[in-house]
Amino acid sequence: MKAWLSHNLHSLGIALERMRSAPLATLFTVLVIGIALSLPAGLYLALGNFKQVAGNLHSQTEISVFLKADVDAGRGRALAGRLQARPDIETAHFVDRAAGLEQLRAAGLGDITTALPANPLPHVLLLEPGEASPEGLRTLSEHLAGLPEVELVKLDADWARRLAALMRLGEDLVALLAALLGLALAAITGNTIRLQIYAQRDEIEVARLIGATDRFIRRPFLYFGALQGLAGGIAAWGLIALSLAALQGSVSLLATSYGTTYAIAALAWHEAAALLGASTLLGLAGAYFAVGHTLRGLDKA
Repeated sequence: MKAWLSHNLHSLGIALERMRSAPLATLFTVLVIGIALSLPAGLYLALGNFKQVAGNLHSQTEISVFLKADVDAGRGRALAGRLQARPDIETAHFVDRAAGLEQLRAAGLGDITTALPANPLPHVLLLEPGEASPEGLRTLSEHLAGLPEVELVKLDADWARRLAALMRLGEDLVALLAALLGLALAAITGNTIRLQIYAQRDEIEVARLIGATDRFIRRPFLYFGALQGLAGGIAAWGLIALSLAALQGSVSLLATSYGTTYAIAALAWHEAAALLGASTLLGLAGAYFAVGHTLRGLDKA
């Protein structure tokens, strides 16, 4: 165990020395990796913020329930009370036919309403659902339509379906972009390792002659790839943080114009840890395949 730890610390030191010996090349490589990682991570964060904003839209969704003509105000209010107790309904407001007629008159239709022999409007329930998902709204509407007191249920759920479809499309695009740029990260790391191996070809041959195994030769390059991926992940995290700081002023100004406030949500600690872990693993994977392929090529040369 002590020998294994000593060998790994030695390999880690070699990897750090290689990064230190070429600071400019290392810096540019880390920045390229950071930019490549920040794109899918930034889109993921933007999608999460959009979901948070969209989740507040359920308060703007209203279901109009028109009661049958023979349902009096007492039954309508009792139905509103029962619906108010449902967990999927936040508020249930009863509007009697007289109040509805007054609203028509206030809207400038007084001449028409005066000419009517009687009030033709039904009692109405205005419901605010507890969730805005298309499935939840559809299930709630079907339940309301089946009530004996209900004549008609009016709900415009097209926006909810479109929003859900856009969110699914955004998630698919983020996953596709993450996969493509992850492959690019592994390729960048692998190409850097390959160039290092060719530059140190003579050293590797000498090490083999004195008994060094491929595992011993490979280990410093693996540490180099992992460290490069980790540094790229940290760079991506920093780029995202800087971008959020730059956008917060514009977002606050936009939110103020709508009479509200909004603070952009940053990456949570577990999301940041996942970003750093993924970048490290991708760097390690790129280094592993590049070292194996290049060493086999040296054997054939």
